[in-house]
Amino acid sequence: MLALQGDFEAHRRLLEELGAAVREVRVPADLDGLDGLVIPGGESTTMTLGIEREGLAGPLRELIGAGTPTLGTCAGLIMLDRDHLGLLEVTAARNAFGRQVRSFEERLDLDGVGDGIEAIFIRAPWATEPGADVEVLAAVDGHAVAVRQRDVLAVSFHPELNGERRLHGWLLQRIAARRAAAGPRPQATAGGSP
Repeated sequence: MLALQGDFEAHRRLLEELGAAVREVRVPADLDGLDGLVIPGGESTTMTLGIEREGLAGPLRELIGAGTPTLGTCAGLIMLDRDHLGLLEVTAARNAFGRQVRSFEERLDLDGVGDGIEAIFIRAPWATEPGADVEVLAAVDGHAVAVRQRDVLAVSFHPELNGERRLHGWLLQRIAARRAAAGPRPQATAGGSP
């Protein structure tokens, strides 16, 4: 859980309710051994400054680029786009739906994640110019608000605000699938490393 700014505590609660062990990431060493990552909503400029200040950009690119399942919500979508961390082949239009007073809720069906998801949009971005590897999972008024590229899922809304667990469930399923594909982890022997 990237914990530099935003409502990472609400994401933590959802993941823990689903049985996940959660680690807050603030510096590069916190990324060691992570099986998955959530980049929460918040203020993308502040998040960008925190990532730069802590030297996290390169390590995040390496971790996510290696296939680590990742969920980005609202500002998380912005952070993952081609203009920021460059890990998702989209360009995020910041505050695309308007200012805070234009916040709204919408029921969405996300292909492969769940139907009837109650999505809360607050100063939300949308994704534009999706690359060939990007799958648009949902749109509002013709604008992409949920996209997936391999094991990166990014949405314009805040599932943590209403306890919507299916996106976090998707993340945990992808982590389990990746572990299963990797096979059993080696056991340590009495003499040290196997």
